[in-house]
Amino acid sequence: MKVMKVLAFLPVVLFAAGSAGAEEAHVGPVTDYVKANVLPWLSDPAVIEAIKAQNAADAALSDDDIAAKDKAWRAETEAASKPMIDAVLSNPLSKFLADKKNAANGLITEIFVTDDKGLNVGQSDPTSDYWQGDEAKWQKTFKVGPGAIFVDAVEKDESTQMLQSQVSATIVDPATGAAIGAVTLGINVDQL
Repeated sequence: MKVMKVLAFLPVVLFAAGSAGAEEAHVGPVTDYVKANVLPWLSDPAVIEAIKAQNAADAALSDDDIAAKDKAWRAETEAASKPMIDAVLSNPLSKFLADKKNAANGLITEIFVTDDKGLNVGQSDPTSDYWQGDEAKWQKTFKVGPGAIFVDAVEKDESTQMLQSQVSATIVDPATGAAIGAVTLGINVDQL
């Protein structure tokens, strides 16, 4: 009898605990969505070849070089002229990602792909920074290795008023099985 009273009370306590329990509820559905709908296209040659080309081109970048690129990107987000941002947004991978986002009919709010240093390779929409390597979305996927998926907390987007979560996954070279980059998607949790 006591066990039943405790069990009956438990859901109320979890609900009343607030966002921690609510946020965890989205992890399973977001992970399932990514496994079924995103992982299959991460091995597309448009994704793999773009990452491998950037990894090779930027292999010798130092930490100072990365910081300079990130600083230049951040400055462009506020500038009238955006040559660096425009170059990334107009590349074939960015067009591929924009098509994937559009095909999701509002469920995906953004997509961006990073290389083995955490630098943007392609994106559906401009990001606020160029280097993601210092953030959990990259560190909990690329740094972990193949198969890693990281689902972040749910946040309310002030401009759209929708509940969103970012989910990231390691991108693997199908030829070698090695981690070569990562993808991050914004997911509209209200549509899951």
